[in-house]
Amino acid sequence: MQDLNVSLMQTELFWENKTQNLAHFSALINSIIEQTDIIVLPEMFTTGFSMQPELFAETMSSETVKWMLHTAKEKDAVLTGSVIIKEGEKYYNRLIWAQPNGETFYYDKRHLFTLSSEEQHYSAGKEKLMVKYKGWKICPLICYDLRFPVWCRNSRQTTGHRSQLQNGVYDLLLFVANWPEKRSAAWKTLLQARAIENQAYAIGVNRIGNDGNNIYHSGNSSVIDPMGDVVFSQSDLPFVKTFTLSKERLLFVREKLPFLNDADNYSINI
Repeated sequence: MQDLNVSLMQTELFWENKTQNLAHFSALINSIIEQTDIIVLPEMFTTGFSMQPELFAETMSSETVKWMLHTAKEKDAVLTGSVIIKEGEKYYNRLIWAQPNGETFYYDKRHLFTLSSEEQHYSAGKEKLMVKYKGWKICPLICYDLRFPVWCRNSRQTTGHRSQLQNGVYDLLLFVANWPEKRSAAWKTLLQARAIENQAYAIGVNRIGNDGNNIYHSGNSSVIDPMGDVVFSQSDLPFVKTFTLSKERLLFVREKLPFLNDADNYSINI
């Protein structure tokens, strides 16, 4: 296990315009000059939080996924964010994890945002994704999932997880989001809570600006350490920043305060 460099991208999105968004993110990614291991884009980064999947859905062999794999290889870093994907007759809000070696993994959003009728347009995922990269165990989730601590919970069980790991204990909990400004207090508080209760780094990458429904997003993209201390949080302004997650800090917290050893065993019925 080594220190992990993670690049966060907080930006406005071009509403339901894949071409402009891909060009925009290509320029932002090319601006990263420091060494990075993972580049994180927001939820539905090609469209914004659109409820028109029948117009904008892609497949796992489509332009966006190919762009992600090409970019990951060029930058020698994982590229991740969520897009609208169609499989069969179903649509998913799917987080793609594109690795520089050409491998892809994915996570379908489990908790669909009923206040925006997301469940009427998309199908819910049934499995968590756990990946191991450069010695770090990482659990990527999407936006509304943040409100559900059982789904987010660090667990030594693996049942029902699409996993490369021998157990379910992760080191980094990662959220991509389109989280509105009017609920930003919940976003900031819950990110800290998830970090504390799981003794893991928690990162949230959110968009800024108004979407096509005139809903404003303040960003507040954040890096939280395993004690719940805020390493970084920024509202309203666009940025591309790279942060180093310390393996020493993570191991110190877990060794000195081994709370996870006392955690309850549980299972989730899907």
